[in-house]
Amino acid sequence: MTTLSQASWGTRLRAAWAAAHASVAGVPRWARIAAYAIPFTVLPSSLWRVAAVTFHAPIAHGEQGSGELPSWLPMELYVVVLSIFSELLAFTAVGLISTWGEVFPRWVPGLRGRKVPVLAAVIPASIGAGILTFMWTSAMAAVSLGRNVHGRPLAADFPLNLYDWKGLLAVAAYVPLLLWGPLLAAVTVAYWKRRRRTPRLKPARAGGV
Repeated sequence: MTTLSQASWGTRLRAAWAAAHASVAGVPRWARIAAYAIPFTVLPSSLWRVAAVTFHAPIAHGEQGSGELPSWLPMELYVVVLSIFSELLAFTAVGLISTWGEVFPRWVPGLRGRKVPVLAAVIPASIGAGILTFMWTSAMAAVSLGRNVHGRPLAADFPLNLYDWKGLLAVAAYVPLLLWGPLLAAVTVAYWKRRRRTPRLKPARAGGV
């Protein structure tokens, strides 16, 4: 019984994974690649934060995770939650090429099966792309000038630097975030053009989320 139950759950998870990633007809190949790449632009920094702050791996200068948080929220837990949230937020870009980005999935109460209004997807995605592009570009530009986001000089133990392997590792983890906003903007434009051109959903394969 346990084996059958585990097999059933495994089958359901694989089906849900395939449905969540399956693109609809008419999506350009470059848009699929860009959408799938977006979560991977966030993953390196998420892994670096969890390793450095939650598991206290010796991969960064100074004491990581010493910011101000409520006493009931440990920094180690906050970093894990932040990283998971960032990945989920990045994954929403896949909806711009998938069935669940054009028709509300079954698990959405009151909206299941209805078409997603074009602007309901395009406006938040466009705003997000603009904010992400500005935020990470300005942050990286400030760091390259030896300043933080508030314009003050960086601390001597600031983790991002080009002087040793720890600093280079941190740079390598955070630089991909520069692509998040532009990739999201490109996929959003492709989504808007496709939805305007094709009034009815044409799934590439059967199934749904």
